[in-house]
Amino acid sequence: MPVPFESLIPFAIISGMFLVTGTGIRYAQTKRNEGKVARYSLDDWDRKMLQRDKQLTGTERGQIDEPVAPAEFKVNSAWKVYDSLRNDFA
Repeated sequence: MPVPFESLIPFAIISGMFLVTGTGIRYAQTKRNEGKVARYSLDDWDRKMLQRDKQLTGTERGQIDEPVAPAEFKVNSAWKVYDSLRNDFA
């Protein structure tokens, strides 16, 4: 004779797995974005600002309020690396 609540155990296991995976994905996204909400629908301006922030601070989501860029900002452009590689292989 079946017990009326015997389906609750598999339901609890499945619900628990959804909870674990959802929490894990949320943790990974938060960790990747340095604790900030993920950005969606990025346009060209937003991508350029992310690249600028990465050059200034070393992380894509980091921002600084200094009016003058650090001295390293002059030499950490990806285009300089690209030009040197292009000249080496040409």
